[in-house]
Amino acid sequence: MRYIEYQTIADTVKKLCIEAAHELPEDVLAALESAKKQESSDTAVRTLDMLIENAKIAASEKIPLCQDTGITVVFAEQGAELAIKSNATILDAINAGVQAGYDEGFLRKSVVAEPLNQRTNTKTNTPAVIHYSLAPGDKLKITVMEKGGGCENKSQFKMFNPTASKAQVIDWIVDTAKTAGPDACPPFVVGIGIGGDFELCCLLSKKALLRKIGRRNPDNFYADLEKTLLEKINSLGIGPGGFGGKTTTLDCFIEYAPCHIASLPVAVNIECHSHRHKTAVI
Repeated sequence: MRYIEYQTIADTVKKLCIEAAHELPEDVLAALESAKKQESSDTAVRTLDMLIENAKIAASEKIPLCQDTGITVVFAEQGAELAIKSNATILDAINAGVQAGYDEGFLRKSVVAEPLNQRTNTKTNTPAVIHYSLAPGDKLKITVMEKGGGCENKSQFKMFNPTASKAQVIDWIVDTAKTAGPDACPPFVVGIGIGGDFELCCLLSKKALLRKIGRRNPDNFYADLEKTLLEKINSLGIGPGGFGGKTTTLDCFIEYAPCHIASLPVAVNIECHSHRHKTAVI
């Protein structure tokens, strides 16, 4: 059994929070550069130029890519042969790291403690949304995603009848992207969950966003479906910033799971062009 210090986890999460807010992942930046070369609209090219310049300034000057530094979503995968040297839990350590990261990084705190009545800000950006799982080995893999409110608000879920056709599912996903429009700060990254049950389907759609741009699902059926969706969403003409163009989404990713014979759940999680996520393995 390998042991890890509580503070090591908290410090790692703190670092990931700050870096994610400042540094657009290389694959996302490369996708923006590639999209610029393919655009025929001068307005779309100028918009993509501004997004690329914004990313470069944020990285060099260590300032947030966007004023909305998001709700913190954390995927924590703990090896079965790893234990924490503390009476506190890994969840406590993650939340401590988020609070420290948002404090020390001067990141906007956007979490309210209660959603419908008083909506009082927690002033720590905690609690984080934490997805915890076990895996073989003695490592701890932590991925931090800072999910802005504008794009998250445009995400949708639908429980289809199991008799629904592939075309019906495609049409609904494309319509969800169309409805998101400029409000979700395109070009998007679109995460799609298919199968499971109500909550697993939505989790799959968020997990799908962690895949690198251009990396297809290993199942050929879903890989082809991703390509179809990418083409159809980009044909909407919404374009960068909603000003028109060929690039409405940088990529579409599908994750799927077994489901009940009477069900066909589908979830779409929209991510904006500021697709902020960082991973560390301890």
